[in-house]
Amino acid sequence: MYCVRNVTEDLYWVGANDHRLHLFENIHPIPRGVSYNAYLLLDEKTVLFDTVDWSVCRQLLENIEHLLGERPLDYLVINHMEPDHGASIEEILLRWPEVKIISTEKAFMFMRQFGFRVDGHECIEVKEGDGYTFGKHNVTFVGAPMVHWPEAMVTFDTTNGVLFSADAFGSFGALDGKLFADEVNFDRDWIDDARRYLTNIVGKYGPHIQLLLKKAGGILDQIKYICPLHGPVWRKDLGYFIDKYDKWSRYEPEEKGVLIAYASMYGNTEAAAQALAAKLCEKGVTNVWVYDVSNTHVSYLVSESFRLSHIVLASVTYNLGIYPVMHDYLMHLKGLNLQNRTFALIENGSWAPKSGDLMQKFVEDELKNMTVLNERLSLASALHPDKAGELEALADAIKESMAN
Repeated sequence: MYCVRNVTEDLYWVGANDHRLHLFENIHPIPRGVSYNAYLLLDEKTVLFDTVDWSVCRQLLENIEHLLGERPLDYLVINHMEPDHGASIEEILLRWPEVKIISTEKAFMFMRQFGFRVDGHECIEVKEGDGYTFGKHNVTFVGAPMVHWPEAMVTFDTTNGVLFSADAFGSFGALDGKLFADEVNFDRDWIDDARRYLTNIVGKYGPHIQLLLKKAGGILDQIKYICPLHGPVWRKDLGYFIDKYDKWSRYEPEEKGVLIAYASMYGNTEAAAQALAAKLCEKGVTNVWVYDVSNTHVSYLVSESFRLSHIVLASVTYNLGIYPVMHDYLMHLKGLNLQNRTFALIENGSWAPKSGDLMQKFVEDELKNMTVLNERLSLASALHPDKAGELEALADAIKESMAN
């Protein structure tokens, strides 16, 4: 059975939702599922913008066949070749063998690498600034390399103001009937998934997102819809989400707040983390979030690190090093290029507390534009009353830093 929705008068969402997949890219948990968005334009020529993951290909085909009826599919525009969008390309080519494919040079290279037999079809290679006409609809192609693959582009329909934004402006979460961002409470129910999607999937490529935002800025007054490949379509309050992307890609915190990430073997380092959280709240710093790095998936820690201005690393010493899951979290921050944060440290060790020095060295040597507060809470096995002064000083230092 088909499941489609109108985006505009002659543009339709023909994608699908997936609640069966547990790990996006086989690494990121998606408890609310994910949508794979594709769009079909019914102009003088019919145009499919992108495809879907192989797991939901059947739904895509039913949707397209319902809308086309006896009409042929004339064009297939591929903005992004990653398999969660490109995997169904060959099935489209088998069903509509006369379809013409529009994409970038690198995308055609990837199609061949994946084994898609595209060379028997008309392949139209486009580059930055090229345009195409499908009848009354005229589109312009804009390069978006490394957002987040090198072949990516976005397509802007100058007729109706639709920006087909590829993986930009996407989000985790299945749509479940609600296509538009204004049909949900986005700031309450979706922003965390959108942030986690951007920071973990595209976070490394902030400068490339900034370049795309600058290009979009030149036509911002013309953009009426943003149609991403995952998550809701935007037709209202576009500036709200564009501002979020601007902050995330500039590595600017969304809000002043404290993330306390702790690694604890027997609960003693956890107790110190909780004591610091309580002390901060007593001092009026209440935007405090405490996470156990051992049982919190790192994608959530990364997302919170992008959201908040201050990060407290609380780690036991393990084999004279940083606790492995804490080190893994730090490696993710490095890999995703997080910058412009203030760190504070809590270390623990029964006979050789080394984790504090090692975490500080990692932050200062491996991360960019970071500040580490001088105050540190250092424990020998557990938090005892004689450490009350250090705890107080650390909380005061964090509060003062947040006030600046």
